[in-house]
Amino acid sequence: MALLVGGGASAHFDAALSLHDGSPDLFERARTQLAVGSWHRRSRRRVAARPVLREALATFEELGAGPWAEQAAAELEATGEQPHRRGDRSIDLLTPQELQIAGLLGAGRTTREAAAALFLSPKTVEYHLRHVYMKLGIHTRAELRSHIDLS
Repeated sequence: MALLVGGGASAHFDAALSLHDGSPDLFERARTQLAVGSWHRRSRRRVAARPVLREALATFEELGAGPWAEQAAAELEATGEQPHRRGDRSIDLLTPQELQIAGLLGAGRTTREAAAALFLSPKTVEYHLRHVYMKLGIHTRAELRSHIDLS
């Protein structure tokens, strides 16, 4: 119904999701979330689409619904986010430059020391470090150290 309605689609999607709250059927909830996320993305609301698509992807993977998980991952990727798939190691998502910087900073070097070692500016190192933090889901250098040691 929500896809057929022009301006009031959001209310219909919200109603559909609230109806799933009382249901034990995770697959149908994830299908509705996929539809909601796709609609948000196509309506140029990428940021609103991402959490819904992430949840749908996680549910499809948990249920072993491969084709549905692929579709959710494709929608999530279309929002500009690199989906984290089950079995992926977070460290594998880093670019070679990010991996070098993470290694140096994880080993205890300062930003200036890492920049000098790689012939980069400290600002460039900080830029890449922000991406490392986002991709690994961490917030501090202490977390970076433990994450690099485990990988």
